[in-house]
Amino acid sequence: MNFLCCIRRDLCSDYPQMLQESKIFLRVVKSYRLTKGKDFSTSYHKAESDLTSEMVVSGSWRQKKFKPYNLDALGVPPGGGHLHPLLRVRGEFRQIFLEMGFTEMPTNNFTENSFWNFDALFQPQQHPARDAHDTFFVSSPRCSSHFPPEYLQKVKQIHSKGGYGSQGYGYDWKLEEAEKNLLRTHTTAVSARMLYLLAREGFTPSKYFSIDRVFRNETLDATHLAEFHQVEGVIADHNLTLGDLIGTLYEFFSKLGITQLQFKPAYNPYTEPSMEVFCYHMGLGKWIEVGNSGIFRPEMLLPMGLPEDVNVIAWGLSLERPTMIKYGLNNIRDLVGAKVNLQMVYDSPLCRLDKNEKSTAELQKQELRWDSIHLQLQALQTELQSLRLRYEKSKSYSQAPDKDLDFVILSDPRHPPYSLVVLLKLLLNTYRVEISEHIHSSVSDISSELRSLFKGVGNNEGAGCCIKVTLIWKMIGKDPLLTLSPVSNNNIVGEVNVARYLSRLLEQSPSPLVVYESQGELYASQVDMWLDCIYKSVIRGENKSALPAITAVLTTQCWLLGNSVSLADICLWSSLKQNPYLIASNSKLKKWYESCCKHAWFV
Repeated sequence: MNFLCCIRRDLCSDYPQMLQESKIFLRVVKSYRLTKGKDFSTSYHKAESDLTSEMVVSGSWRQKKFKPYNLDALGVPPGGGHLHPLLRVRGEFRQIFLEMGFTEMPTNNFTENSFWNFDALFQPQQHPARDAHDTFFVSSPRCSSHFPPEYLQKVKQIHSKGGYGSQGYGYDWKLEEAEKNLLRTHTTAVSARMLYLLAREGFTPSKYFSIDRVFRNETLDATHLAEFHQVEGVIADHNLTLGDLIGTLYEFFSKLGITQLQFKPAYNPYTEPSMEVFCYHMGLGKWIEVGNSGIFRPEMLLPMGLPEDVNVIAWGLSLERPTMIKYGLNNIRDLVGAKVNLQMVYDSPLCRLDKNEKSTAELQKQELRWDSIHLQLQALQTELQSLRLRYEKSKSYSQAPDKDLDFVILSDPRHPPYSLVVLLKLLLNTYRVEISEHIHSSVSDISSELRSLFKGVGNNEGAGCCIKVTLIWKMIGKDPLLTLSPVSNNNIVGEVNVARYLSRLLEQSPSPLVVYESQGELYASQVDMWLDCIYKSVIRGENKSALPAITAVLTTQCWLLGNSVSLADICLWSSLKQNPYLIASNSKLKKWYESCCKHAWFV
């Protein structure tokens, strides 16, 4: 028999057990009561979601039923603004200039007059750039006449009759040509204004930059537009040289991720010397031009009132070209102009210049590996000192070392020590030489020329002890560093000092090809004198009076110490090869350098 009963569960603690023992079954009954509500209707009317102007005018909104507002709903997100790729790359360039301590120039005047755009830059009035097919001239207002009168007369004088040691262009300079208004062809016109103000207010060393639009009457194609951007940097200081310009360019372009640079002589009316800047494009596998540079001529600076010992170095490059490379565009009209796809602007990622392609973890791993190598070298610090003492005290150079030698050379790929190649080739006549090359993590890549620098040197089967050389390319500056294994606490620093050490090894052969200390104290002191001059004047650029003395000696004789090649000649040839601008600016040194390149040792 089944019983139906009702039990309060909250009053029976052992309710489940009781159900199981008594076998009582429960039946749950649910009931519902339905009634008509106040909004009951037999038809469906969709609620209005928007109040329209027609409803307000007709008054029909009073009979409409509106959907209640949900104030907690997010709604449709509004469309935000998007930065154009040019603006993104421009922001990166601007940040680099600010990091280097530059001040931004005001460049809001797109319209200039010919005086500031051409005449102030010592660009003659008959120059082809002033023709209408190269420049956009403004028809209204056609001319402007507000110029500093004293400065205007100095510019006229330097153009027509010369001055400050220059003969000028020797033509009839006309004011009406200088008054013509135009769309500026370069932001260098703004640099001329800033330098004039700097001279008038009292000169102080300054650094300026600008990134803005310029206009030229170009034939439109895939790489040229009539309107584009110019990136310009200007540094004004006392006694600046071409070396300062090259060093600044290396620093600037390294912040852009460009480490392999080459310079080609060029011509600009307002800079002398002038250089085109090329970088090696890893993707294209070739050298491409990235900018122009030079030192402003005295004919431009001295009429402004700048001191005679003040030089101004400047460089400029396009903003569009690196942007096209960054975003993979082949046609400049896909980047700027009426045919630009706006979806490209929306979808383009944030600009991050590839300053280093290696990941942080990979760099840390390489740093740990090189740190381990240096720790191993530090454990070998005793033998070099004993070797040094033995070399200094020894008066006999007829006996070769009775044991193998092992040393490490750290060298900067920006300043390759070419003298080591010559000396190591000479060591092959007496010793067995083994060379291994490595690239430190601070160097992203090296040129193909450096990769094959020591090709064919070493690994000979001759008799005698073995000299093992480990060459590590590392960003350490101009001075290479030699460390012997076992190593002493006194590393050999500087190319001329490393050359001295290798020459001592050469002199320990029975018939050395290059002599140094074995020739006597007088000869050795003469070699040391020239080596110090080369280090201070050519390598370091500190003693400028030594370079003319070197040139004068090489004009009267074949080599620095007479009719035979010395250690000083080898180091001089190497330093000139590292500083090609010295060869270009000195015809006598160029002639001597070219004769060296024909010598068997330097090939």
